[in-house]
Amino acid sequence: MLFPYTYVPHQMEKMQTFIDFIFHEVWCNAPIGLAFHPDLFEGNPDLKEVMSEFGFSALAAERGKAFYRDVKAIYELFARLSPQEIDQFKQWYQGNNDLEKVCANDPAAPLARYADIAPAHQDLGGQLASFFKGLYSQSLLGLAALRAKIGDIDDHYQAFVAANKMGKCPFCGIGDIKGEHHSKREAYDHYLPKALYPFNSINFRNLAPACHECNSTYKLSKDPAHNARGRRKAFNPYAATGHAIQIQVTLPHADIAGLKPADIRMQFGPAALADEIETWKDVYGIEERYKAKCCAENDGRYWLEQARGEWNEHGYDPAEFLTTLARQTQSRPYADCNFLKKPFLDACRQVGVL
Repeated sequence: MLFPYTYVPHQMEKMQTFIDFIFHEVWCNAPIGLAFHPDLFEGNPDLKEVMSEFGFSALAAERGKAFYRDVKAIYELFARLSPQEIDQFKQWYQGNNDLEKVCANDPAAPLARYADIAPAHQDLGGQLASFFKGLYSQSLLGLAALRAKIGDIDDHYQAFVAANKMGKCPFCGIGDIKGEHHSKREAYDHYLPKALYPFNSINFRNLAPACHECNSTYKLSKDPAHNARGRRKAFNPYAATGHAIQIQVTLPHADIAGLKPADIRMQFGPAALADEIETWKDVYGIEERYKAKCCAENDGRYWLEQARGEWNEHGYDPAEFLTTLARQTQSRPYADCNFLKKPFLDACRQVGVL
């Protein structure tokens, strides 16, 4: 990830507080043996009002009724759990929602995927999957009874882009992110995929706008927190401190017209972020995409033509041009893909084509 987003507090966070209450105060207390009823939500009046509407109003939408039924069904399955099993679920819930520790691969954040829950709790795992996979949906979040309490996702997006004005996708630096001057918005990516993980599908710490290529072509349901070898580090989309990714490009020859992605070697740094960088490259297909851009007629080859044009028209030698570009890259790294353009042209100079 090239840079982190600024996290934006918003009324929509209230939906996660509703889920927190349902989990801790309702489901985890199910073994006490009380019958499921809206009175169980007494400690959260707004949520109680929503549950009463969804469960008992003749005018309730079918999606609201389904939400009520799912909460009730999971309550009844939690009622069968032992105290030790309840404690395990509490640890999983906390771990899945602590994205800072998850991304740091902190062992204090025990993660649970549906695949981890199913062996011992097949029915409950299936019911949790049905509930949480459908939680982030306009058919639910757009219901009037709920929207009146938590606000609107489009309003959240406007607040988000007002605070995050870069206009480029931080996961690749290539794709644009729709901003305040667009009538449409980007999709929110579930960083820990909702297809794999329960408990965090409406947690905005786990929801980050991404360009279409990152979200729907490369990442899909890839898991930043796991690979075939187990847990791994990943960049936190809302890290409090930023970082600078270093890219070095090496070309084998001066035949830019015949350049193929397989010819290009890329090194990424700094070394202190090596684990996070490897995850980022894997999840978002970074090397493939950056190498393809360097080989493209309207990217890498155009950058070279542009540099040569400046050289011919203004008499800049390559060193002067690259010095100017270095200053531009420092101040505006994502304008015209300067973060990739600069190392590519450095590599062109090294093989003598600039």
